[in-house]
Amino acid sequence: MSLIELIAGVEAHEATLTVFNADPAVTDELREHFADRNVRIVDDQTAPGPQGFAVLARDGEFVTAVTVDDLLSRPAGDGPEGAGEGNEDGDDDPRGAGASGARVGRPVLDHLDETMFTSYSREDMVAASREIEDRAWRVGDGELHAGFQTLDVLTGEADTYDLLGGKDRLDVHAYAANEGESPDVDHYTVHVGETAEIRETWFVAYDGGGYDDAKCALLAEERAPGEFFGFWSYDPETVDYIIEYLTDRYGATAQAGGDEPA
Repeated sequence: MSLIELIAGVEAHEATLTVFNADPAVTDELREHFADRNVRIVDDQTAPGPQGFAVLARDGEFVTAVTVDDLLSRPAGDGPEGAGEGNEDGDDDPRGAGASGARVGRPVLDHLDETMFTSYSREDMVAASREIEDRAWRVGDGELHAGFQTLDVLTGEADTYDLLGGKDRLDVHAYAANEGESPDVDHYTVHVGETAEIRETWFVAYDGGGYDDAKCALLAEERAPGEFFGFWSYDPETVDYIIEYLTDRYGATAQAGGDEPA
């Protein structure tokens, strides 16, 4: 399964959030907050029944239930300026990147191991990527794999990835199509792939350095210029699959200028 096929597979498993016995304005607010997620928001009325609660389902199966008040709550100090910051347990969360009101909907998002996003800009993608890169830096062990679409883009990130690759126990791999000049590489490996998926996808995957809880990945397809559709995942099996696929498919292209594997 290619990277683009993997995105399509996750996309096909759309989640549904049904809001029961709430004011229509509440449902509209939730639709606004989940506008860039692959979560369908519907409303329903039951009589009798509790007021203002929501049920998340995926593939027709119950996932979680939460009150509307909890779903819309914004803990003190949480706002746009706090988006993307780690929580008190030390977890990084790309789910906050580039989105206002980042904590709204958290009780739902925390139950989705693979959460789709739609129409992320390049700025959003960079912010989300930085969270994963920062986690790899702090753990300082394992493998980090990142796709840059073209060598021109990789050249702009060369200093950051040379710094990451300078970690003694962190093995860093960068992937790009052979468009533009290759950067000088000291501490990480460049894989040049001529496939469409390398040009059209943006990804960052970290294997956790031996800790399943630290595994995370971001994978997106550029479906319009500067507009990305994809998902992030904290599921160890999904992260392992992405890294294994990249290693098997492009491992032979080590170092810029390498030949595409047969």
